[in-house]
Amino acid sequence: MAEEEGPTVELRQRRKLKSSENKESAKEEKICDTPMPERAPKHVLFQRFAKIFIGCLAAVTSGMMYALYLSAYHERKFWFSNRQELEREITFQGDSAIYYSYYKDMLKAPSFERGVYELTHNNKTVSLKTINAVQQMSLYPELIASVLYQATGSNEIIEPVYFYIGIVFGLQGIYVTALFVTSWLMSGTWLAGMLTVAWFIINRVDTTRIEYSIPLRENWALPYFACQIAALTGYLKSNLNTYGERFCYLLMSASTYTFMMMWEYSHYLLFLQAISLFLLDSFSLEQSEKVHEVYKIYIFSLFLGYLLQFENSALLVSPLLSLVVALMLAKCLQLNVKKGTFIAKIMKVINFYLVCTLTVTLNIIMKMFVPHKENGHMLKFLEVKFGLNMTKNFTMNWLLCQESLQAPSQDFFLRLTQSSLLPFYVLVLIICFLSMMQVIFRRINGKSLKETITLEDGRIGGRPEIIYHVIHTILLGSLAMVIEGLKYLWTPYVCMLAAFGVCSPELWMTLFKWLRLRTVHPVLLALILSMAVPTIIGLSLWKEFFPRLMTELMELQEFYDPDTVELMTWIKFPSLVSGIFLGLWIIVQSGEVLHVLSADRYMVKVGKKQEMDGLGKIWVVVVNIFRRINLRIHTHH
Repeated sequence: MAEEEGPTVELRQRRKLKSSENKESAKEEKICDTPMPERAPKHVLFQRFAKIFIGCLAAVTSGMMYALYLSAYHERKFWFSNRQELEREITFQGDSAIYYSYYKDMLKAPSFERGVYELTHNNKTVSLKTINAVQQMSLYPELIASVLYQATGSNEIIEPVYFYIGIVFGLQGIYVTALFVTSWLMSGTWLAGMLTVAWFIINRVDTTRIEYSIPLRENWALPYFACQIAALTGYLKSNLNTYGERFCYLLMSASTYTFMMMWEYSHYLLFLQAISLFLLDSFSLEQSEKVHEVYKIYIFSLFLGYLLQFENSALLVSPLLSLVVALMLAKCLQLNVKKGTFIAKIMKVINFYLVCTLTVTLNIIMKMFVPHKENGHMLKFLEVKFGLNMTKNFTMNWLLCQESLQAPSQDFFLRLTQSSLLPFYVLVLIICFLSMMQVIFRRINGKSLKETITLEDGRIGGRPEIIYHVIHTILLGSLAMVIEGLKYLWTPYVCMLAAFGVCSPELWMTLFKWLRLRTVHPVLLALILSMAVPTIIGLSLWKEFFPRLMTELMELQEFYDPDTVELMTWIKFPSLVSGIFLGLWIIVQSGEVLHVLSADRYMVKVGKKQEMDGLGKIWVVVVNIFRRINLRIHTHH
């Protein structure tokens, strides 16, 4: 029996070997039979190169022109070149002027190492406390600017203040260029980029705060976020080649980390982006592997940022880290189920619930074990803002009185409508959203869809990058409707999305397919409208708003604030500073009412009456400030 079984086993093994060899040979034949992609004709390659070259040239030119426009407008507005150094620094309005003072401290330091040490052991900003100003105030832009100023030898060519604002204006140019490229990638034509830039500049009151105060952290950070969005848009495209995918991945990694280093609130904005990508992945709209690669970028940026930001605990307790870790764990627990079946739909719901539950649980656990103090006031403010809690805290009530933290006014929507931005944005958003929902329902019902979307399909909602942008702009818009200060994150998005839509033949084709247009060939009409509509919009914007922009550049304004100049000059006297600011500190600590006695002598009630001489006119300013704040709080209540 053993002898008989031996040959049969050998025969089975031979059959298996032959069958595997046949499969391999069949695969080789299929590979050989598949036609190699033919090279495009030379005239087609030349057209592609000319299109890319002209688009890149237009993008770079738009960024440079916008930076030069900001520089010229800033000079005309403040008469900057004819001012003294102190008056120039006063033009940095608001509390953000303190960032420039740290930049000056770095330049005055005998060495870079000594300057960094003084900032990390700062005892001048907060009374009776030594803080790490680099970590708590995100002073990495000032560190980089001071290094560049000294390393490039610019101290012999240009004044420090001009170098500082020049970097910020240059970053704003990169900001505009990134928005140009994003709209270009989505629509396929650089005409959309030109329209994006036009709308951005015309509505600059609502798109950027660069005119209000230059040293703001968002002016340093948002250009990198715009570059990250442009790279992510290219990375999510289905028809991207390997080299383009690698370039987008590297650019996205570098810009994500830089954005996180520049702004202390950057991880909240990335959290909204991660939610958008999570919803994109949950709808089974392809690109799942690419989405998880983006999650890895988040993890790497958070870890590296935690190390280089002096072990910043705010990054460990951020919702971004909790969400990404939950998504990674959910992917490990995910089962391989055939798509389109009832079990697959149930597993999707369970996976969604699991991610939400894990995110909240991990965030609570991290806050229990990781000591943190940063950004706690934000949660308290949101609770009071939405009526979930009541407080008598002075800071919270003062924040509620701020105009930037109120709901947007009607003037905001009126300005966007007058520039024709808001109507076209609503039209584009509705078409993209309905097309996206149509694709999602078809996938839920198990209907097969073409992997490559052509213009004739009229299915713009099937493109992953479009779905991501629709979800992201809805999230940002929802927040901007509650807090007006967040409009500076949403309005640039509005410019980019509206310009992409009116310049995209796919969007018009999607609309015509719904309308079942028969009289005219829909593809031809879509191509015509994608060129005619943005051209008409551009000409109307040029006719109405270009003269206004030129008038602003030609008009010579003057920034006149002699009281602040006199106050800053008076503060320089060291004999008075100690007594005056000691009194200010006592007032802030006591929180009691100030009583004005006369113009030269004031009384402060702190336990018992104490008369302070030599305070001068400074007390008038202090008393009025405290009275106004107290009045605004009572008026609000």
